[in-house]
Order: sequence, then C-alpha cells, then structure tokens
Amino acid sequence: MNTPSATVAHTPIQTRAIWAIALPAMVTNVATALIGLGDMWIVGQMQDAAAQGAVDVGARLFAVLFTVMNFLKTGTTGLVAQEGTRSGAEAQAAVLLRGLLVGLAIAALLLLAKPVVLPFALDALGAEGQVLGAARIYAEIRYWSAPAVMLNLALIGFMVGRRQMTAVLLFEVAYNLLNIALGLWFVLSLDMGIAGVGWSSLIAEYAKLLVVTAFLLRGELLQAIWVQLRDRANLGWQAFAPFLSINRDLFLRTLVLMIALAALTRLSAERGTVVLAANGIIYQMFVLTALLLDGFENAAQVLNGERFGARDRAGFAVTIRATMLRGFGAAAVVAGLFALFADPILASFAATDAVALEAQASALWLVLIPFAGVAGFIFDGVFVGASWTRALLLSMAGSALAFALCLWLTWPMGNAGLWLSFTLFLAVRALLQLAMLPRLMQRSFPVTPSAG
Repeated sequence: MNTPSATVAHTPIQTRAIWAIALPAMVTNVATALIGLGDMWIVGQMQDAAAQGAVDVGARLFAVLFTVMNFLKTGTTGLVAQEGTRSGAEAQAAVLLRGLLVGLAIAALLLLAKPVVLPFALDALGAEGQVLGAARIYAEIRYWSAPAVMLNLALIGFMVGRRQMTAVLLFEVAYNLLNIALGLWFVLSLDMGIAGVGWSSLIAEYAKLLVVTAFLLRGELLQAIWVQLRDRANLGWQAFAPFLSINRDLFLRTLVLMIALAALTRLSAERGTVVLAANGIIYQMFVLTALLLDGFENAAQVLNGERFGARDRAGFAVTIRATMLRGFGAAAVVAGLFALFADPILASFAATDAVALEAQASALWLVLIPFAGVAGFIFDGVFVGASWTRALLLSMAGSALAFALCLWLTWPMGNAGLWLSFTLFLAVRALLQLAMLPRLMQRSFPVTPSAG
C-alpha cells in the first residue's frame, strides 16, 4: 500500500492549500516579470536613449525565448505532483533527473544555434543603428545564461510540484534583488554601460542555480537522484518518452499562444501608432492580470496532479470546483480595481493625451478579460496536473482558430473588434477545455461497477 496515495485520496480538500500555493506563485510571477523592468530602470540612469531601447529589445527577446521554454517547468511540476502520491520521492527524483537532462540538451541546442538565432531575433524585433549595436552587446552576454535558465526551470518546477512555494518565492525575490544590485554596481559604479546590465542578469541567473541546487540536491534527494542515475533504464528512450511527449505538447501549445499574441501586436500596429501604443498599455495590464491569476493555475497543477496520482476522482473534481471558486473571486477583485481605477492607471503609462484617450476607450476590456481568462488558466493547470497535454494543445489550437475567425468578422468594428476577439479567444479556450473534461475524466477515472 502506498501511504502518500492513501492519505491524499481519503483527505478532504484543504482549501487553505489552494491559497498556500496560489499566493506565493502570484508574487513569484510578478517578481520574475520585474527583471526586465529592473534592467530598464538601471539603464535609464545612463541617460542614453539608444541603450534604453536596446535593453527593451533585449528584454523582449529573452521574454519570448525563455517563455517558449517554460514548458520544462510546467511539465516537471505536473509529473512531480503526480508521483508524490503515486510512487513517492524516488519517482519524483527520476522526474527531476529527466528534467535536468532535457534542460541541458535544450541549452546545448540553443548555444549551438546562437549564431543564427540571435541575429534573426534582433532583426525580427526591428533593432537598427545604435540600438542594434547596444542590443547585440546585451544579448551576446545574457544569451550565455541559457544553461542556467533551463536547469532552473526544471528545479523550480520540481519545487512547485512538491509544494515548496515559500522557498520558490524567496529564491525568486533574492534573484531579482541580486540582479538589480549588480546592475547598479556595474553600470553606475564601474561604468560598464549596457554590458554591465547583461552581466548582472547572467551572474544572477547562475547564482540562483547554485543556491537552488545546494538547497535541493542534498541528503535523501541527492541519494535518490544518484540511484536513478545509476539505473540505465532511467536513461533509456522508454523512460524519457512520456516526459518528452508531455513537454512537446506544452511547447507547441505555448508556440500557438505566442503566435496569437504576436497577431494582436501586428494588427494593433496596422491601426496606427496611437492605437499601437494604447494597446501596448492594455496588453501590459493583461499580462499583469495573467501573472496574478496564474497563481491558481499553479495550485491546480499541484493539487490536481496529486489527486490524479492518487486516482482520487472525487477529490480531483472537488479540487477543480474549489480552485475555480477562488479564481473567479480573485478575478472579480482584479476586475473591480480596473473598473474603479483604469482611467488614471492607463493615463499614467501613456506618452501623450491621444494615447491615454485611446487606451481609456478600451478600459472595459480590462474588466472583462479577468473573467474570460481565469477559467482557462485554471483548466491549464488541471490538464497539466493530469498530463492531458494533448487535449491542452488541441484546445489552444481550436481557440486560436476561433480567434482568427473573430478577427476577420470584427475588423469593421475597429479596435473594439480586436479586443472583443481576444476576449473571446480566452473564453473559447476555457469552453473547449470544459467540453473535453467529462470524457478525459471518464478515461482517467473509470467508474467501476463496485464503485457505483
């Protein structure tokens, strides 16, 4: 009898566990997103417009590159949560080992492809002249953080899967503080310029890797990983195939999402510079909303992953309902704040009065988007926790097709049609996931005659 599995299966859902995971995840998500803003603030002290533009380009480059690779963290989290109730610590160690090895392989490919990827990415982001030269300096340095980033994704995913959220929060906050401190020292004291900003990010990433590794890889976990590493079966294709399959689906799903977001920017640009600037502000508010509500996705990944590993159908369903209830409550709070304060918030970000007025005309969508998006975020966590990644990919592809159709139908509506399409994109994804849920649960939790 597997003791952890039995314990989870017969323990009523602990609603505090949702907040215990969601709240630190929210803070962690926001703290992680601040690294680009921190770099922008530091380089702003140089009073060099080209350097500031270069850091903006570089921050966007690595945000896209490393966001696409975030599947490594997500996939590791769901599998670790499952194994915690299904097989225990040794199986969790095997998942971590596979995550680290896959992370190293991805990092090696990124470094090998660097001569092609980096120039292409800088060109695609429209960097020219002095901005291009400065962005190349920044990106050339920070690109070498790829191995640390990939390994950190696996390690942090492992910690989230084991509910070590307080430690994750502390590591992320310390990482950002170190990055800012080093940036200030390199740029303002040592006068290293744009290179100093790149070096601060690189050093902070490797420092994070060393500290997290020292925290995790000791005692029983280190011994378990060593045992798994000596077992050649754990390094064969049969052992890696499920892990790679899950991460392939998550990678493709993220790629579809990035294409949809890129279309939003491209279509905004076609409507003129004022609309582009205004929509950029609205989009950043959406990103902030997503970072906050994604805390419930993390909770669903872990808690539903545990219930899935324990084959606890009732607990799995109750966890979905409990997480949804709290997620929609948080969405209502976010929507309420935007309803009250959207106009001054948007005006504070606008470069001109025209941009402010255009952004304020779209403020309604900031109230609707939290409700349209929260269910999809939580279902993402549920599907990852249960390793239903193929269904996750299909729901994202289906909603992207609906997005494209809506964009075509609502084009005469102007900018309102663009945001209506995006809001429907979020809502359709959740509806598709909801439609898939009964069949997926029936397949994963078959009801036996003796059970009912």
